Amino acid sequence: MASAFRRTTYQIICRKKLLLPHLYRENSTEANILKSVHKDIVTSHQTIRDFAWHNLDRWPDKTLTVCAVTGHGYTYAQTYRMSISFGASLRTKLNLQNDDKVAVILPNVPEYPCVVLGVLEAGCVASLMNPAYTPHELKHQLELIECKVIVSSKLSYSNIMQALKEMKLKIPIILLDNDVPENTIKFAEFAEDMNIDTDCLKKVKRSAKDLAILPFSSGTTGFPKAVELTHENLVHMNEMIFVPEAIGVEEASGSFQSVIPAVLPFYHIFGFNIVMINLMGKGAKLVTLATFKPDIFVEIIAKHKANHMYVVPPMVTFLGKHPAVTPEHLESLRGIICGAAPISSTDASFLLNKNKNIIFRQGYGLTETSGGISIANNTDREHHDSVGQVLAGGEMKIADLETQEALGPGREGEIWCRGKNVMKGYYKNDKATKETMTEDGWLKTGDIGKYDEEKFLYVTDRLKELIKVKGFQVPPAELEALLRSHPKIQDCAVVGIPDPISGEVPKAFVVQAGQDLKKEDVLDFINSKVVSFKKIKDVQFIDTIPKNTSGKILRKDLKAKYC
Repeated sequence: MASAFRRTTYQIICRKKLLLPHLYRENSTEANILKSVHKDIVTSHQTIRDFAWHNLDRWPDKTLTVCAVTGHGYTYAQTYRMSISFGASLRTKLNLQNDDKVAVILPNVPEYPCVVLGVLEAGCVASLMNPAYTPHELKHQLELIECKVIVSSKLSYSNIMQALKEMKLKIPIILLDNDVPENTIKFAEFAEDMNIDTDCLKKVKRSAKDLAILPFSSGTTGFPKAVELTHENLVHMNEMIFVPEAIGVEEASGSFQSVIPAVLPFYHIFGFNIVMINLMGKGAKLVTLATFKPDIFVEIIAKHKANHMYVVPPMVTFLGKHPAVTPEHLESLRGIICGAAPISSTDASFLLNKNKNIIFRQGYGLTETSGGISIANNTDREHHDSVGQVLAGGEMKIADLETQEALGPGREGEIWCRGKNVMKGYYKNDKATKETMTEDGWLKTGDIGKYDEEKFLYVTDRLKELIKVKGFQVPPAELEALLRSHPKIQDCAVVGIPDPISGEVPKAFVVQAGQDLKKEDVLDFINSKVVSFKKIKDVQFIDTIPKNTSGKILRKDLKAKYC
């Protein structure tokens, strides 16, 4: 009875905030919630459009984007003027309204900033999609967002048309190409129409709380989910990185401009927010490459004398181990940030052996966190296997998998994070939102990790069943759903298996509904329906798929027995 009284009294005191703060922390898990080592930041409440252009007057004539292959590009001032014209054209010529969804289905091209910022200029929401997606994949995403306009290129045009045909929809398609098919709109007619009346944009009123973009994030339940990121989410993430100790890229001046190979896809949150938008705030030059080609990638670094790079693990492995990549190719580099998946210090060392002056750092983030959670300081040369420390203004904890208690240093659990960079939720998917976010604002990342006494975070495993292929997330459930649609497949399971180039690749285990199915039949069936990084690399026929009592596939058992 006395014990119960003491507990009740303690709870009342804590609730009323009468207990001294240091005593409260010592007697709760609050002490194990990681705050940033950096000073806190004050959110500016800008829109992402305002953030991108906030230093425009300082470097209007410097190059913003240039194509690595053709040399075609735009200055900051040109991109700004074109985005205004493009936004006004969307409002007046297509009658778009606030919050209308525009699908941007493009590779990394010099026009990408103009397209997205023009969409936002019009008060619309840009939904970023993979230009290599098949009609099957695009159909789901276009249906989900209730797309009003598509901006793309002839690279994706046939797949888009097939998706729209299956959806029985006709919506305007704007193509970047000079020679466009009939019944499409030439991008230049919108973006380069300098006679367009831009007064319509004065009626566009957007706040920090408004939805800005809808990128897609893979989950374990099947198709990718659209992530609702507001202007506040995106801007706050950029301000978190702009802390002097975190940002590594030097600001442009009269005689200097940082050069960055823009290889990470802009439709991915890492490429969009951490590379494109963030570095616009530093006046950097982005050398765009539509598809990753190793020889051109190395040529970009050397020819353009790249100062910094943002990469994923397979690129680090390539640069470090490929004999054709020499120290001379890398001599201009000052800093490299690697993200999307963890990489070992051993792999990083191969690269650093070719240029010991490089500051190599790993970062960690998700689409749901606007791209970032943690990164090491820009002078750190020691913690190559860590994904750094919590960014300014953010919080993180390692949650016990059973009790959800915040664990202390050295103990593994699920990584949770909280901050203004965390998404609003999943678009039209309340169930998934509630499963991922707590009522008090914590986002459950689905990654397993720990931190040390110096607050450095280490990602050690995945709670989610996603397969990481070259940094891209591949949900097994999506592939399994497609496999089960084959009339000769009774049951199946997909797991990730190690691959020296891609990190992981999907492998399928199949239970036949008969005995006449061949491995080639399965591969042809599934791989014709998905983008290249989702393609299954191997098929193994087995008698039964191991499952628990609730029917959940036991992927660890499959890996232990067959992989």
